Amino acid sequence: MSTTAATDDRSSRPLSRQDMKTLSLSALGGALEFYDFIVFVFFTAALSKLFFPPDVSDWVRQLQTYGIFAAGYLARPLGGIVMAHFGDLVGRKRMFTFSIFLMAVPTFAMGLLPTYAEIGIAAPILLLLLRIIQGAAIGGEVPGAWVFVAEHVPDRHVGFACGTLTAGLTVGILMGSLMATFINQSLSPQEVLDYGWRIAFVLGGVFGLLGVYLRRYLSETPVFEEMRQHKALARELPIKTVILAHPGSVALSMLLTWMLTAAIVVVILMTPNFLQSAYGFAPAVAFKANAVAVICLTAGCLFAGWAVDRYGSGTTFIAGSILLAACVYGFYTNIAQDPTLLFPFYSLTGFTVGIVGAVPFVMVKAFPPAVRFSGLSFSYNMAYAIFGGLTPVAVAALLKESPLAPAWYVIATCAIGLVLGIYMKLTGFGRSPVDRSGTGRT
Repeated sequence: MSTTAATDDRSSRPLSRQDMKTLSLSALGGALEFYDFIVFVFFTAALSKLFFPPDVSDWVRQLQTYGIFAAGYLARPLGGIVMAHFGDLVGRKRMFTFSIFLMAVPTFAMGLLPTYAEIGIAAPILLLLLRIIQGAAIGGEVPGAWVFVAEHVPDRHVGFACGTLTAGLTVGILMGSLMATFINQSLSPQEVLDYGWRIAFVLGGVFGLLGVYLRRYLSETPVFEEMRQHKALARELPIKTVILAHPGSVALSMLLTWMLTAAIVVVILMTPNFLQSAYGFAPAVAFKANAVAVICLTAGCLFAGWAVDRYGSGTTFIAGSILLAACVYGFYTNIAQDPTLLFPFYSLTGFTVGIVGAVPFVMVKAFPPAVRFSGLSFSYNMAYAIFGGLTPVAVAALLKESPLAPAWYVIATCAIGLVLGIYMKLTGFGRSPVDRSGTGRT
C-alpha cells in the first residue's frame, strides 16, 4: 500500500476496537504517571515543615517547597527533548514506556527520604534531585502520549484522542486529590507529618511500575511504522528542523501551553492550599471540593476534544477562553463572600478548565510527522518550564498584594487564548486533515 493510500484509509475509517484499547491503556498509564508527578503539590504543607529548617517563617518554607515543585518543571525540557529525539528516530512506544519507569523510581524514593531533622540540609537537596528526575520523566511522557494516541486514530478523531488522553492525565490529579483527602481524613495532622505523607509517594512508585507493565500491550503507531518503512524519518537532528523550519508552530504551541499551565497549576493544583490559607477552609473540605472539580475537569477535557473535532480549534478556543475567564473570576470572588458556593462554583470552573484538552490537538496539527514528537515536546516543555515553573512562585508572591491574584493571572492567559482562537479562526487552522505533504503548518 502506498503512503497516500495508507493515509487516506487512516483518515476515513471509524474508531476501531483496537483504537479504543490503545486510548484506554494510554490514558490509564498517563493517569498513573501524572499522579506521581503532581502528588507532591498536595502535600506541600507537610513537606515544607519536614524538609526545611524550623526556625524560618511558614510563608518562607512554603515558598521554598514551591521552588522545589517548580524545579520539576524546569527539568522538563531536557528530558523531553532527549526522549523526543529518540522517539522521532527509533520509535514512539519505546520512549512512551521508558518515561513512566523513570517517573516511578524517584517517586518511590521520595516516600523513603529522611527529613531535615534527621539529615539536615541533605534532605531538601535530595528532594530537589528526585524532583528533577521526575521532571525529566514527565517531559517525555506527556508529549509522547499525545503523539502516540493521535497517530493511532483516524485524523477526524485526533481531537477526541487528545482529549481522552488529557482526561486520563487529569484522573491522575484526581487520584492525588483523593489520596490527600483520604490521608487527611484518616490521620491526625501529626500522624500525616510522621508517616502519612509517605504513603502517597510509595504507592505512587507502585502505580508507576504498574503503568510500565500495562504499556507492554501497546503497539508502535501506524504513522511511525509508515515513515520507517518508507525511510521518511528525520535525516538531521529533529530539534534543529523544528527551530529553523517551524518557528510559527513553536510560538503558537508555547502560548497555548501558557494558558494550559495557568489553568491547571493555579485552579487545580494550587487552589486547595489557597482555600486553606486564604479562605479558612478545613483541609478535608478543600480536598473534597478539589476532587469534584477534577471530575468535572475530566468531563471538560472529553468535551473539548469532541468540540475541536466538530467545530475546529478557532471556535473552540474563542468560546473556551471566554467561559474559563468568566468562571475563574466568579469562583474566586464568590467563595470569599459566601463559602457555601464553594462546591458548585469550583465544579463549574473545573469543567471550563477542560479547554486544556484541546491544546494538544493544535500542537499535533502544527508539526509534520517526521519531527512531530520533537516539535511538540520542545514547545510544550519549554513553555511549561518557564510558565509552569514560575507560576506557583509568582502567584504565591502576588497573594501578598491581592487575594484575587490567582484569578487575575488565569484571566490574563485566557486573553491570550482568545487572541489565538481568533487567529486560528481567521486562518482556518485545525479545520483540515493533517498536511499529507509532510510540510506541516506554521
